[in-house]
Amino acid sequence: MTQPSPGPQAARDMIPRFNEITQDLLFGEIWERPGLSKRDRSLITVAALTALYRTDQLRGHTRKALENGVTKEELVEVFQHMAFYAGWPCAVNGFKVADEVFEEE
Repeated sequence: MTQPSPGPQAARDMIPRFNEITQDLLFGEIWERPGLSKRDRSLITVAALTALYRTDQLRGHTRKALENGVTKEELVEVFQHMAFYAGWPCAVNGFKVADEVFEEE
């Protein structure tokens, strides 16, 4: 399974330990814990990235959410819900990113 990378190749080359921690700890241990399904983790992550206006990471995690069984309709609901908790601009950004990802499908 391909995991979202922490950033551009230059950053990964400059900070290999960060990439190692990301792959081993975050995607290796945290995402593999039994307490939540990957689908649920994807919903939570997409909501958090939407609220934080983290466009680049949101793009990759939106793709991963679809792979993890989250539907397009559910993603739309996440962005709509975030409008009232994180703000309208964050939700609009989420819709924009999702639209780009959906068109790639």
